[in-house]
Amino acid sequence: MTNIKKVSELAGVSTATVSRTLKSPDLVTAQTREKVMEAVKRAGYRPNWLASSVKSGKSNSIVVLVPNLVNPFFMRIIEGIEQAAQENGYSVLLGDTQGKAERENEYASMVLTNRADGLIQLDHSFPFSAADAELAAVVPMVSVCERIEGEKKFPVIELDNYAAGRALSHHLISYGHQRFGIIAGQIASQIHHDRLAGIRSVLQEEGLEFDEQMLVGGSYQIETGIRGVQDLLKLPVRPTAIVCFNDDIAIGALHEIKRQGLRVPQDISLTGFDNIRVSAYMDPPLTTVDQPANDMGRRAVEVLLQLIKRQPLKRSREILPFHLLERGSSGPVPRQTA
Repeated sequence: MTNIKKVSELAGVSTATVSRTLKSPDLVTAQTREKVMEAVKRAGYRPNWLASSVKSGKSNSIVVLVPNLVNPFFMRIIEGIEQAAQENGYSVLLGDTQGKAERENEYASMVLTNRADGLIQLDHSFPFSAADAELAAVVPMVSVCERIEGEKKFPVIELDNYAAGRALSHHLISYGHQRFGIIAGQIASQIHHDRLAGIRSVLQEEGLEFDEQMLVGGSYQIETGIRGVQDLLKLPVRPTAIVCFNDDIAIGALHEIKRQGLRVPQDISLTGFDNIRVSAYMDPPLTTVDQPANDMGRRAVEVLLQLIKRQPLKRSREILPFHLLERGSSGPVPRQTA
């Protein structure tokens, strides 16, 4: 392996500066970082953070990037990741990115310096910086729920969100609903596009039009549900059913529907997505799509370890099953608005 001295010669800086750049890039200037990373690429150098103490060059750690630790659905996935990692002798380094690119870049760089052997991404963004993109091409990386953006297709563990969107639509149409409000999460993600496409496909098959004004939201937060209901109830004709793209949104939506003096499901039916633990104890209990979050986390670790060990994968995309759980928050369309 090319050593750090060769990198320092190519970059025209000291070995100490190279080491500082790789370990603490925020302590050097942008110009120095650029020179060092270019030299790293040219030299084909792979810095080994633990080489002095671990002869194998393996850290037996994996990095997990999560955009929002407050989201209980992500915590269920992480629970599965932790279980599978421990069973295989690996520890988990959890990075709460808060949806910020610079935090993603910082955590992801741990794999490049051998502080971790692989990475699991729970968001749709490519977590490495532009300067590290070429080095990251061979990094063992798996995504859960979301497909990572970019030309390179990384292995993904996901749900059939298109089919789930269709299942929710069929469920509500069976109760006579024709006007759907949708409170969405991240508009840019593939999850959003797949779920929305599933809903649209059923409406089209049933000869029903989707009013674009009925699509609101933009994040997976309780507050999004509150604002979404406020927007939907301002429309000239309100929806008879509201589909929320996660259960947190549905919690906020239920709160606001009640605050405005309406009843669920007598006035408006409400559905969620994810089946977080509290959804069964809401008033009324929430109709939602159950995702096998724990299994998704465990399977992500299994696939990642195959990549770390350079074992071939049978397939790069795994789709796990979902279940539509019908509870008290959905019911027949109100007679006076049918």
